[in-house]
Amino acid sequence: MVDDQTPPATQTPWLPARDDDGLICGYRFLPGAGATPVQTLADAETLLRDGPAGNGFVWLHINLSHAATMRWLREHAGLGQSFFEALTEGSRSARIERDGEALFAVLNDVTFDSTVDAQEVETLWLSVTPRQVISARRRPLRSVDRLRTEVRRGQTMDNSVDLLDHLLRDQADELQRTLRRTAQRLDDIEDDVLAGRYRTHRAELARQRRLTVRLQRLLTPEPGALARVLTRPPVWMQPADVQQLAQANEEFALVLRDIATLQERIRLMQDESTARMAEDTNRSLFVLTMVTVLALPINLVSGLFGMNVGGVPMAEEDAGFWLMLLLIVALTGLIGWALVRRLGPGRE
Repeated sequence: MVDDQTPPATQTPWLPARDDDGLICGYRFLPGAGATPVQTLADAETLLRDGPAGNGFVWLHINLSHAATMRWLREHAGLGQSFFEALTEGSRSARIERDGEALFAVLNDVTFDSTVDAQEVETLWLSVTPRQVISARRRPLRSVDRLRTEVRRGQTMDNSVDLLDHLLRDQADELQRTLRRTAQRLDDIEDDVLAGRYRTHRAELARQRRLTVRLQRLLTPEPGALARVLTRPPVWMQPADVQQLAQANEEFALVLRDIATLQERIRLMQDESTARMAEDTNRSLFVLTMVTVLALPINLVSGLFGMNVGGVPMAEEDAGFWLMLLLIVALTGLIGWALVRRLGPGRE
C-alpha cells in the first residue's frame, strides 16, 4: 500500500522496501522515537546479526510467496522449528503461545481487497522476541496494512510486545467492523422476515451463519493458549507487557460475545422463517384437502349413477339429471357447513 503522508523532516525519508527479495517492509524501532525503515533483507540481516542499538527492536514483514524467503528465514532469522511447521502443516486457528523464550503467534485476518466473505481469510505468522519481530504472510492483510500506515505516520513502539498488542487490537477492530456490517444486514433481513418476505433470504441467512461461525473459529485467538502465556510468560516480558496482552484478550472476549449474539439472532430468524414456511405449507395442504372433500359428493354420486347396470334410479325420468344435480349441491353444501362449524373460532 502506497502511503501519501508526508514524513516529518526530522525522520529518515520514507522509501518503500523492495519486495524483489521478499521483504515487504522493515522497521527499526527505538523507545520513544519514530521508526527507521529497513530497505532490503541484506540490511535486515546485518541488524539481526549485530542487534538494534539501545533497547530497540526490528520488525521484518516477509512475503512467503517469494521463492527465496523460506531459505532466508531458516538461515538468518533464528526462528524455532515450530514456526516452520506451522507454515507448512500447522493448524490455522489463531493462537499465541510460547516457543522457548520467544512468543509464537498465528493470527488470521480478512485480505486487503476482500468483501465480507469468510472464504477471504488469510493467515499471518509471527515470532516475537525482545530484539526482533518476524511476521510472514502470503497475501496482503488489512490489519498489517493499517499498522504499516500508522508506523509511517509516526506511531512509536516501545518494545516488541507493543507491536504484537497493536496487531491484536487491529484484528479485534477489523472483526468488530465485520460484525457491525453483518448486524446491519441482519437488521434489513429481520424486517423482511417479519413482514413475510422471508423466502428470498433463507440462503443468505445460512451464508451469514456460516460467516460468523468461520470468523469465530479463525479470527479469535484460542483463549487457552493465551492464558498459558499470561500464566507463564517468557522471562524477558515485563508485567506491563503481560497486562497489555491480558487487556487484548478481554477485548476479544467481548467480540466473542457479540459473535454469539449475532449467531443467536440468525438462528431465531431461521426458526421464524422455517415456521412461516411450515405455516404456508399447512395452509396449502388445508386448501387442497378442502377441495378434495368438497368434490367427494360429485365423485361419489356420479360414480354410483354412472354404473352400466340395471335398476339405476330415475334412468327414465326427464328431470333425473336436475334431481341428481340438486342432490350433489345439497350434499356439498352440507359437508361445507360441517367443515366451517368444525374449523370455526373456538374449535380445535
